[in-house]
Parts: sequence; structure tokens; C-alpha cells
Amino acid sequence: MTYTGSVVPGGPTDVRRLPRATIRKMSVSEMHNNVYLVTCEATGEQLLVDAADDAPRCLALVREGTGRLDHLVTTHRHWDHVRALEEVARDTGATTYAGADDADALPVPPDVRLSQGDVITVGELELRVLHLRGHTPGSVALSWADPDGFTHLFTGDSLFPGGVGNTTNPGQSFSSLYADVVERVFGTHDDDTWFYPGHGDDSTLGAQRPHLDEWRARGW
Repeated sequence: MTYTGSVVPGGPTDVRRLPRATIRKMSVSEMHNNVYLVTCEATGEQLLVDAADDAPRCLALVREGTGRLDHLVTTHRHWDHVRALEEVARDTGATTYAGADDADALPVPPDVRLSQGDVITVGELELRVLHLRGHTPGSVALSWADPDGFTHLFTGDSLFPGGVGNTTNPGQSFSSLYADVVERVFGTHDDDTWFYPGHGDDSTLGAQRPHLDEWRARGW
């Protein structure tokens, strides 16, 4: 496997090919936002995570797969994750999704408002929704348990290598986000779970788990 998860704006897509799914990752904008495309190998259905910016590049990513876009998920309402949402949704006709508590703040009202435990079906793939409150009220992550391997987790800005997402602005809560990440992520997923954040490089839960007490003590 050549996938590393290290991408830069304007650089090539990094591709992880699995028997049941292909996961593509690219970076856009001065904020180094990650955009992910998940393709079901059996059916060709595709799901895009965060049309963050540069709609032409997002649409090109869709074409790097099967060319169709069936599902478009926004992990949270912050401006840097939604700048291409309206154009990508319009040009592809994809069903749009976002956390229920963030939905009204988006430039495109989502077709589906997500809650904890919901499932998005992408061909033969089932991605489970985790509601992680704190970075924004409606932040969501997506968890796909690969029957042939380990779990793949798309965390938006709720979990990064080195800590949970930013909670220093008004309306954000470290205690809420930390509690949800501990209970709903680390409490229900194995150490070999690979997670894909909204910015920067990927990591595994096993690499981050030893630092949970440190994160709690520092409060960010």
C-alpha cells in the first residue's frame, strides 16, 4: 500500500484502494482543508466528505472515481468547510447531509439532517454517524467498519493527531467534545481504527489513546 494520508493544496490525490472501497484524499485552500471521496467498488456509488473549497477541484476528484456523486456530507458548519458546497451540490445533484444542529447555518439546507447512530448507505458500504458535540453543536464523524480489515473514521474538525478540535471560541465546549470523543470514538473503536481529519495528516486511535489524559489535563 502506498497511501500515506499526506497531501498538500494543489498536489496530487492520495488513494487508498481496498477490496470493497477506494478512499481518495486531497487538500484545498489556504486552510489546508481535506476533502475525501469514498467509492463503493461493487456499485460505483460515491460519497464526498466536505466540499470545503475549489469546486472545480472537488468535481475533478469525483471524476477521478466513477464520475457520479450520490452523497455529499458536511461534517460541520464552519465557513472553511462549506465554500464549494453550493456549487458541488448543484452540479452533481447529490443528496446532501449535515448534523441536525448545524443544518440551518449552512449555505445549502441539507436534504438529510443527521443524528447519532444514523447510517448512510453507499452501495454496499454502511457509514455510521457519530455526533461529536463541541467544535460545533452539530459536528459529525463517519465510521465505516471494513469487514476485511480495520475501521475507517472521518472526523472533520472534532479529532486530530494530538488532540480534539478547537474549542476556544464562543459557543464551543472542550468538556462536551472531549466527553463525546472519549465515549463515542475511543470507547467504541479499536486501536487499529484509522482516522481522517479535516486538516493535516491521518493517524490511528492506538497512536492517540495514550494521550487522552494529557488532553483532558491541558483542557484543549
